[in-house]
Amino acid sequence: MTEPFQFNASDVRIEKRETVFQGFFRMDKLWLTHPRFDGRDMPVFTRELFIRGDATCVLPYDPIRDEVVLLEQFRLGALHRSQTPWLLELVAGMNEEGETPEQVAQREGQEEAGLTFARLDRICDYLVSPGGTTEMIHLYCGLVSTEAAGGLFGIEHEHEDIRAHVVSATEAIAMIRDGRINNAAAIIALQWLELNRARLREEATQ
Repeated sequence: MTEPFQFNASDVRIEKRETVFQGFFRMDKLWLTHPRFDGRDMPVFTRELFIRGDATCVLPYDPIRDEVVLLEQFRLGALHRSQTPWLLELVAGMNEEGETPEQVAQREGQEEAGLTFARLDRICDYLVSPGGTTEMIHLYCGLVSTEAAGGLFGIEHEHEDIRAHVVSATEAIAMIRDGRINNAAAIIALQWLELNRARLREEATQ
C-alpha cells in the first residue's frame, strides 16, 4: 500500500488567479491542476476560494469550580437554520499581523469576557473547511477563575454584542449531546475538556 502524503504544495500548479470579490471578506477564483493518484495529471479546473486569516479560539475553564464560560452572540450563518441564530461559542478572534495565537487569546479574553487566562493549554490547530476556505483555527483551553465571570461584553463599533454565561462543565458537555452547542470549535474544545478534565482538576489542587 502507498503511504499517505506522497504529494505536497509544490505539486499544485496554479495557471491563473483573480480576486472576484473584495468586501468584509475576499473571494478568489483559481485555475489549477495537480497530479492524480493514478499517475495522470488532473485537467485544469476552477475553484472559488474564501480568503480568511487564521483565528484563535479559547474555552475558558475553572478547574476548581468545574465551570466554563460560553459566549452567546448572533451569527448570520445560522440565520436560516431551524434553530436560533444566537449561538453559544468560545472566546474567539482573528489573528492580526505579528500576533501569536496566545496574544490573540489574551486580547480576546479581555474584550469578549473580561477574562485573563492564567494558563493556555493548546488543544489543536485545525482547518475549518479546507474545501473552500483558507482559515485555520488555533484552539486552546484557558484556565481562569469563574467566580466573578459573566456579563455583557463586546466592542460596540465592531457591532459585537456578547453575553458571557458561566456554565458547569457537565452542563456544557450535555449541550453537545442535545444539539444546543453545534459549532466546531466549541464541540472540539468541550470534548477535549471531557478527556482532560480530571487531570486539570487534579493539577489545580496540587
